Amino acid sequence: MKTTRHNIEKNSQKRPPEKDTTTRLNKYIANTGLCSRRDADELIKKGKISVNGKIVTEMGIKVDRSDIVKYKGKQLRKESKVYILLNKPRDYITTMDDPKNRKTVNDLVKKACPERVYPVGRLDRNSTGVLLLTNDGELTKVLSHPRYNKKKIYHAFLDKDLTGNDMDKIVEGLTLDDGLVHVDAITYPKIDDKKQVGLEIHSGRNRIVRRIFEHLGYKIEKLDRVYFAGLTKRKLSRGKWKFLSQKEIAMLKMGAYK
Repeated sequence: MKTTRHNIEKNSQKRPPEKDTTTRLNKYIANTGLCSRRDADELIKKGKISVNGKIVTEMGIKVDRSDIVKYKGKQLRKESKVYILLNKPRDYITTMDDPKNRKTVNDLVKKACPERVYPVGRLDRNSTGVLLLTNDGELTKVLSHPRYNKKKIYHAFLDKDLTGNDMDKIVEGLTLDDGLVHVDAITYPKIDDKKQVGLEIHSGRNRIVRRIFEHLGYKIEKLDRVYFAGLTKRKLSRGKWKFLSQKEIAMLKMGAYK
């Protein structure tokens, strides 16, 4: 009898635990590419999400793969994550739809994949350069939120020479209408052309580079973002795009580039 009992106990120990197939609702929503987990929490709080036909406002609930989750009456489905790097040309706005029918970055990448991707941060209509588009809501939050302040490098073309005195003012820090702003580095890419300025900055404030120069009486005639959070537009012609490599994706998710 002891042997039999020992075998039963031994076999029960080998039995694998049942796998939990449920997912927290906010994570499920983020995995569909709709938004980040934090933003998903806000949608839940506001009663914007339904599960199996019932509005859900309780935080922390879990859903199964068989559950039907909807936002604004549309079922949310888990999508494959897509990461596209675009060398944005001038005269395109950084949005996916425009009521004024202006050219958008979506016009350039809409045939890239069946998933709907969204720009990470913004480049104004007249700015060019590195722009990431993805349906990864969590990564978008990390890369675009001012709290994380990812490094950006810009090449600015001014309407007149930037004086050494004004360059010193930028280095020391300028007080704009929304507070003090510092740059990490500033230089003349071409020593014999002081209308061209290279600027490294971490601030994610709206139109911050243009406002820095406008504050000192300069007009930016052309602004090109050449670096964003470790990504560059090297070997990528203006208006062209590419899928990020697995290595690039991993580096972004690890936060390797500040």
